[in-house]
Amino acid sequence: MSMAEARLKKDDVVKVYSGVAPIYDLWGRLTETRARMRSLELANIRNGEAILEVAPGTGMTFREILKANPDGRNVGVDITPAMLEKARLKAAKTRSSNYQLLVGDAYHLEFPEGTFDLVMNNYMFDLLPEKDFIQVLKQFKRILKPAGRILLVNMTKGARFYQHFWETIYHVNPTWLGGCRGVLLAPAMQATGFVNIQRETTSQFGFPSEIISATNRY
Repeated sequence: MSMAEARLKKDDVVKVYSGVAPIYDLWGRLTETRARMRSLELANIRNGEAILEVAPGTGMTFREILKANPDGRNVGVDITPAMLEKARLKAAKTRSSNYQLLVGDAYHLEFPEGTFDLVMNNYMFDLLPEKDFIQVLKQFKRILKPAGRILLVNMTKGARFYQHFWETIYHVNPTWLGGCRGVLLAPAMQATGFVNIQRETTSQFGFPSEIISATNRY
């Protein structure tokens, strides 16, 4: 099944998400909550772990990570400062002090090899060019511990006819969907060397998402 081309450049992504940051949570509640909560279930967070969320956005998932991992290390890295400001407000309300929210780039994660037990990432690969999937996944793999876990959520290709509505919107004007389009990430994960790859799909308000879990090496 073919994927549409990514149509927003990196600078465009920062601009678009800086603009939607004040209202993004409304979109998230309408279309993303079910997939995000399922990814947290599958992550099976154990208190005391080292956890990285790449592209935490406004902090909807990061807040839940802090609640589940109060004694661990919690780091979020996002390319858009305006989104991180929203995430910081949510994090502060948890009263946790074990976290960092940093401006950074998924293509160049500045952490040593084997740093994290768990990497989570929501609705980012559906913005990236398909040719870059493996490059970014290699960054995730590098910073995971040998038995580290990974959970990824993205807009995916809808199986139902009504789910194609969102792809139509993307083709008319990608900024109306924040640049997201339906992707299929499991093949790139397999090519990168992840194992125990499991894929689920869910739909909320007709918006299709895939939830992919895997481990690093064994």
